[in-house]
Amino acid sequence: MTDMTVSLPPQARWWQSRVVRRFTGNWLALLGLAMITLLTLACIFGPSLLPYDSLYVDLRARFAPPLSGQHYLGTDPLGRDIAARLLMAGRISLMVGFFAMLLATLLGTVVGVIAGYSGGWVNSVLMRTVDGFLSFPTIFLLLALAVALQPTPVMITIIIALTGWMEVARIVEAEVRSLKEREFVMAGRMLGLGRAHIMFREILPNAMGPIIVAATLTVARAILLEAYVSFLGFGIQPPLPSWGNMLNGAQQYLGTAPWLAIIPGVAITIAVTSFNFIGDGLRDALDVRKDTL
Repeated sequence: MTDMTVSLPPQARWWQSRVVRRFTGNWLALLGLAMITLLTLACIFGPSLLPYDSLYVDLRARFAPPLSGQHYLGTDPLGRDIAARLLMAGRISLMVGFFAMLLATLLGTVVGVIAGYSGGWVNSVLMRTVDGFLSFPTIFLLLALAVALQPTPVMITIIIALTGWMEVARIVEAEVRSLKEREFVMAGRMLGLGRAHIMFREILPNAMGPIIVAATLTVARAILLEAYVSFLGFGIQPPLPSWGNMLNGAQQYLGTAPWLAIIPGVAITIAVTSFNFIGDGLRDALDVRKDTL
């Protein structure tokens, strides 16, 4: 008897998917991912490996330039080690950016899914609310909330999230409106599935591509907003360091000790640019239109 067994091709692993291949083919996205990984690891483990604490004051070593002995990035006007302060500030700035992204994405996704699927007056009320928030300049709204509330890291995170969820809501609402008349949604209705099940178990997983891209770009925006507010003196307050208040303390020494501003400025630039590169790479990798070409 002849062997009639059919040999099926092995199932592709996740790292062999088209999305991963597209993302890894974008060298800017890979550069951004590598830079963020290195920066995050440095902020997590770096402070414990440095010889000085971020709050240690040595008035005899004030304004030491970079590469001065064990002060690898120099010292500030109080003699505190800039490398230690930079990495501790990175912990705070990256945590603010990450958790602000989570809150903004969660709120924007819920509002967008409900508005996009419900349509009618529910959509009108929710999206006009979004438009109302967007009509206020974000930075003025952020500053007003920061002045009115206690500027702790947790509060700054919440404030940034409350001023950044609207863009996510608009993206999700548009995506859900395009998906709610698809065959799998109509099949779910015919099977008697509830609205919540259809919205969050059927439609939402198919809208994750734009949400992931928006979330990545929201991290960069949150880091930049935190730095801006802290630079103006309404964000993270000393002695707790953040990249923004390090810039605030350095502005009067630009002529005599420019490294005080250059070093945190470079850190902000690297973080924001890297997240933007990752977001652009994810947007191209998750673009379903390329599957039809």
